[in-house]
Amino acid sequence: QVRLVESGGGLVQAGDSLRLSCAASGRTFSMYAMGWFRQAPGKEREFVAAISRSGSSTAYADSVKGRFTISRDNAKNTVYLQMNSLKPEDTAVYYCEADLVLDGSRVVTSPSEYNYWGQGTGVTVSS
Repeated sequence: QVRLVESGGGLVQAGDSLRLSCAASGRTFSMYAMGWFRQAPGKEREFVAAISRSGSSTAYADSVKGRFTISRDNAKNTVYLQMNSLKPEDTAVYYCEADLVLDGSRVVTSPSEYNYWGQGTGVTVSS
């Protein structure tokens, strides 16, 4: 099992940047493909970004492509989401999720495939 704890959320203005972190427990972090999802009030959870076990492959939702960057540091058991040029529509609770996979280069974009997720961190972008 893996326990995930997100941090780094907050209240910012449009155009600002934030970096979210997700710290994972356990010694097998490198066995998990990781992803970030978000859920705005009244909306379903949606995919934001994903990264493979090795970090060699990434995927992004069209809405954040070019503004957000996902990365990971397996030595620190942490995955990051750098968010630049934030927009009010990015306002949501952001969740970190983990999926145990065999293929080191695989990215997982479907929320139903993830086995573990954290409690979320809130991001509010004012206009």
